[in-house]
Amino acid sequence: MSYADLADLAIPAPIAAHVSVERARALSERDAPNVPVGYRRFLIEARVAALIRGPAEFSQQVRYLVDMPNVDGRRARIRRGTEYLVLAAPAPNRPGEIRLIAPDAQLPYAPATAERLRAILRESTHANAAPRITGIGRAFHVPGSLPGESETQYFLQTADGRPISLTVLRRPGETPRWAVALSEIVDNSAEPPARDTLLWYRLACTLPATLPRQSLSEAAPDEARAIEADYRVIKQGLGACERNRRPR
Repeated sequence: MSYADLADLAIPAPIAAHVSVERARALSERDAPNVPVGYRRFLIEARVAALIRGPAEFSQQVRYLVDMPNVDGRRARIRRGTEYLVLAAPAPNRPGEIRLIAPDAQLPYAPATAERLRAILRESTHANAAPRITGIGRAFHVPGSLPGESETQYFLQTADGRPISLTVLRRPGETPRWAVALSEIVDNSAEPPARDTLLWYRLACTLPATLPRQSLSEAAPDEARAIEADYRVIKQGLGACERNRRPR
C-alpha cells in the first residue's frame, strides 16, 4: 500500500493491532449469503501480539469477520499463525469482537508496514498534527517592487478551524518557492512538507486539481492568472497522491 492508502485506513481507525490467527473458520453460504463473488468469508479468532492503537483495557483475544479473495480458482484459506495488521472499531456491546473499518483493513503483517503505520498514528495524534482540510478560502496576489517579483497567499479551510496558509514567492531569476504555515504567522523561510508525512498527505490528497472560482472572487483578471499559475507550482511541488487500493 502507498502512504496515502495506509493513512486512509489508519487515521479513522479507533483500533490498530498486530494479530496472530489462532482459528479461521470459513462460513457457509447460508451463514454469509452476501459475500461478493470470488470471495470467502472467515470468522477469525486471533491473539493480539501488539496493540498499536486502542484502549488500555483492550482484550488480548479478538474475533472479527473478513472476506478473502479466492486465487486462481482455489478457495481462500487462512492458516493458523498467520499474522496481520488490522484497522478496526469495537463492536458495540460485544466484548472482544471488532469490525474492520473497510473490507481491506486486514493487511499482511510486515515489520516495515507496521513501522509506517506507527509513524502515521504518532503524527496524527500529536497535539500539533496537521488538521483535516475541508476547502480553499480566499487567495491573494501582491506584485513586488521589481519586475518578476510577487507573493501569492492561499488560505485553507480546516475541520477544526485552525489556520493553514500556503505562500508562493517569486524573485527575479529564481525558481518560485512555496511553503506552508500552520499558524497566523507566515514564515517565508519555511519549506514545503516532506513527502509521505501527515501534512503532505493532508495537502496532496485533498487539494483539488484547480482552484475553486470563489477563491478568485476578489482578484482582477491578471491577478487571477498569477494566482492560478502559482497554485500549479504548489500542486507540482506536492506531486501526485498515489492510491493503489481498490475498495469494494
